[in-house]
Amino acid sequence: MSKSLRLSEKWFRRGLWLVAVAFASFLIGLGGTVVGDLPKVERPLRVDDFLDKAQAQALRDKIRTQREAEQDAQTALEQAQLQHRKAQSDNQAERETFNNWLATRRVTERAEHDPEVLARTRQLDQLKQAERQALRAVEAQQQAALDARQTAAATQRQLSDLETDGYERLRVESRKVELRVFLYRLALTLPLLVAAGWLFVKKRKGTYWPFVWGFIFFALFAFFVELVPYLPSYGGYVRYVVGIGITVLVGRYAILALNRYLERQRLAESLPDAQRREELGYDVVMARLAKSVCPGCERAVDLKNEAIDYCPHCGLCLFDRCGHCSTRKNAFSRYCFSCGTPSADESAADSAAEGVAQMPQGAAAGRPAGPARP
Repeated sequence: MSKSLRLSEKWFRRGLWLVAVAFASFLIGLGGTVVGDLPKVERPLRVDDFLDKAQAQALRDKIRTQREAEQDAQTALEQAQLQHRKAQSDNQAERETFNNWLATRRVTERAEHDPEVLARTRQLDQLKQAERQALRAVEAQQQAALDARQTAAATQRQLSDLETDGYERLRVESRKVELRVFLYRLALTLPLLVAAGWLFVKKRKGTYWPFVWGFIFFALFAFFVELVPYLPSYGGYVRYVVGIGITVLVGRYAILALNRYLERQRLAESLPDAQRREELGYDVVMARLAKSVCPGCERAVDLKNEAIDYCPHCGLCLFDRCGHCSTRKNAFSRYCFSCGTPSADESAADSAAEGVAQMPQGAAAGRPAGPARP
């Protein structure tokens, strides 16, 4: 159709399409903001919302206490191990000194050293006893740390079992929240899609068509981009069922539209040539002829063949002769391209318009002209 439009009209149409796109973009931005804020309607869920709070808190307090006891026992264990190593070192050093002293005594074999032997032996026994006590302290702290660790692990298992049930309930409730949010989005976008469908059917060629198409673009984006990605899966069944439903609706509309179109074409082809020509718009005719198709039945016609004046499919007159210069011309052209003479239809329309203009006022309104009033 663009080839049959005036140059200014082409640019005006392009500008109106820009208006439609701009209008759609602002609507999409507003709609995206609203849809993005819809989850805030629901309160965020946590696993603690589905637990026995008193029991869970008691278990957490017990775990924290046992962790602190384990840490204290670990600190005390490190101190006990240090004391044990120190006792071992003292005992080892004293034993080496005693062994050296015994070797010297065997050489001298002096009897006055016997009491000192007993004293050194008792001192070694005391050091050995201190080492054993340090070892027992180490073992006690190891046992305390082990008990605290095992108790904390057992309590942690109890808490984990409790939280497992809580997470399962959280998952179920989250799916419900997700479904509710989806229904909010659906309640917002589905009426937009219905309104867009009504506008497409009734208003897409009206005076304010840029705003109509902008709203249609917005509704399609809101439904297929803002809604479909949030569609609950449930194993994929919901998505496939919704896809099948949308396909069936669109396919049904396309089939019915095709049948209505074919029926209109059959009725139009059965009408007289003059009546068919009157019902065809000039711009539509020019656009179809530019595509080498018949303006009436929209079937392909070899327009370059100068022997073809009528459509071989529906019999519509495509070319005729100028009444002034007899030049072969487009039957739908308003003026002859060779001499500029108006076509027969255009001349008849101009004559009718002139006749109406010359009629008295009452006659032009469809009433007989009455006598003039004084």
